[in-house]
Amino acid sequence: MKSIRTKLKLNNKQKTLFAQHAGYSRWCYNWGLSLWNAAYTDGYKPNPRKLREVFTNHTKPLYPWMKNLSSKVYQYAFINLGEAFKRFFSFGMLRKQGLGKRPRFKKKSKSDSFTIDNCGKPIELNGWSHKLPFIGIVKTYEQE
Repeated sequence: MKSIRTKLKLNNKQKTLFAQHAGYSRWCYNWGLSLWNAAYTDGYKPNPRKLREVFTNHTKPLYPWMKNLSSKVYQYAFINLGEAFKRFFSFGMLRKQGLGKRPRFKKKSKSDSFTIDNCGKPIELNGWSHKLPFIGIVKTYEQE
């Protein structure tokens, strides 16, 4: 595994696509959080897999704009939500409390983010330009 942090040179189409993916991730996280809270108060034990199944089979078909974006984004949003609840419900050795605060709804901000992968295949890194899945070729300010 290799992690890279660099500034990207994006054209207007790519900026729009990035913003749409970040908004999609935030929307799915908030949808999952509201469903999780409702299910938990009703006595059920939700998990990311169940959320993903309900979302894929019942909610996603209602929103045609979601077909234009990567499905990995919503899958990772539910995984992140599950990890947040796992940290909240885990108990620290000394603190006797959860390791994190209760998950809260995400707001639109400058720190919007999303996770996308290449379905197990490595992402091509070619000097100044890189091919990202679903986004296409993006250029960077620094060479890798």
